[in-house]
This record gives sequence, structure tokens and C-alpha cells, in this order.
Amino acid sequence: MKLKTLVAAVLVAFAGTTLAQAPAPAKGTIKADREVLKTDRAAVKGDVKQLREDRKAGNKAAVEADRAKLKADHEKLKTDRMKTREDVKAAKAARAEKKAEKK
Repeated sequence: MKLKTLVAAVLVAFAGTTLAQAPAPAKGTIKADREVLKTDRAAVKGDVKQLREDRKAGNKAAVEADRAKLKADHEKLKTDRMKTREDVKAAKAARAEKKAEKK
């Protein structure tokens, strides 16, 4: 009877540490991040196109505004790309940890 109590206490202790770990990003999170990257790339591409059109038209005020918008969209793209990379690394680490637990 004492053995069962001891085993139960050990299981509770290990379960608590396992549940206390931060959860890894789900597959849906990574997919959503990739969709955000697609929209960011499309925005940068549209900004470049608009900048070229304004240059051809000789509209200097619009060119400056387009450059500012392009710079902001490019920074957002870089930030989102870094977030996606971090989420992918965390997911890989979680999979490796889960695989190690099975063995």
C-alpha cells in the first residue's frame, strides 16, 4: 500500500513539472504566421510598384511618401519573419522533446 502512495506522489510531481512548461506553438500558429508573411510580401511588392509609377510621373511628394511606406512595410516583414522563425524553432524543439519522452 505504501508503494502505491509513493508511486502516486512521484507521478504527481513529474506531471506538475511537465505541465508547467510553456506550450510550443501549434501548427495553426505557424500556418497563420506564413500567411502574414505572404501578405507582407505582397504589400512590399505593391509599394515598390507604386514607387516606380510615382517616379515615372515625376511626383516627388508621392515618392517620399512611398519610400516611407515601403520602409515601414519592410520592417514589418522582417519582424514577422523573425517571429515565424522563432515559432518554427520552438515547434521543432517541442517535437524533439516529445519524441525523446516516448523513448
